[in-house]
Amino acid sequence: MIGLRSKRILTDTVIYVVLLVMVVIWLFPLVWMILRAFDTQTGFTSTTVFPEAYTFDNFIKLFKGDDYESYPYGQWLVNTLFIAIGSCIISTMFVLMVSYALSRLRFSARKKLMNIALVLGLFPGFLSMVALYYIFNQFELTNSRVGLMLAYSLAAGTGYYIVKGFFDTVPLAIDEAARIDGASKNRIFWQMIIPLSKPIIVYTILTNFISPWCDYIMASVFIHDPTKYTIAAGIRSWVSDREVVNKMFTRFCAGSVLISVPIVILFMIMQKFYVAGITGGAAKG
Repeated sequence: MIGLRSKRILTDTVIYVVLLVMVVIWLFPLVWMILRAFDTQTGFTSTTVFPEAYTFDNFIKLFKGDDYESYPYGQWLVNTLFIAIGSCIISTMFVLMVSYALSRLRFSARKKLMNIALVLGLFPGFLSMVALYYIFNQFELTNSRVGLMLAYSLAAGTGYYIVKGFFDTVPLAIDEAARIDGASKNRIFWQMIIPLSKPIIVYTILTNFISPWCDYIMASVFIHDPTKYTIAAGIRSWVSDREVVNKMFTRFCAGSVLISVPIVILFMIMQKFYVAGITGGAAKG
């Protein structure tokens, strides 16, 4: 008869084995892509799991390749940075202001608006891209970096719930004391609430920066000029054609690795504030 301790050891062993297998399955494509980024072979297929020789040429050719004019990775990087930063600023301001209004102000239909926004936020944004495209096309904002930036930002307010939950934890006595001293709601928000909300602001900035930085679907629909591509839309063209992929695949891997570096650095630097923001916003709502 198996004792209680033996049963616990057996159960833990099975759990750890399953988790280890899942980790290997999850990490293998990522590790394989990083290795291929340094591979001397340029094609999609490879005779070995690990490269036979390593090189930095794939990274160098991203910016100095003979075909740079056809595949301007540096320009795509500038476009992506411009769109991601602009969208992040607009979206963050939308989310913060909407969340503060729903947290502090009391008005008719407040609950209904919150429920409608919550339901709309459950649907992925790309479901609206056809309607957005036709609307933006009327104002000549398609094939435009500013138009794409606005497309990422306009519905940001529907993601209010975590930020509102954080604002709900800020004592209402702060607002009341400021109003007694003659401060307006606008001044309370900018000069008192915002300085106290650093964790949730960092969380909001990160989430609103990552989406346009990594998105391919919306960028490929709105942008047609190759010089205005974001990196996701640009490097996708390297693997969309069988003839091109045989000479560009390792460069595709190098470009994918390089674009992920800023996100990793941001998370490493701001991890403490990110965790504090999301846990604070989820504590009450």
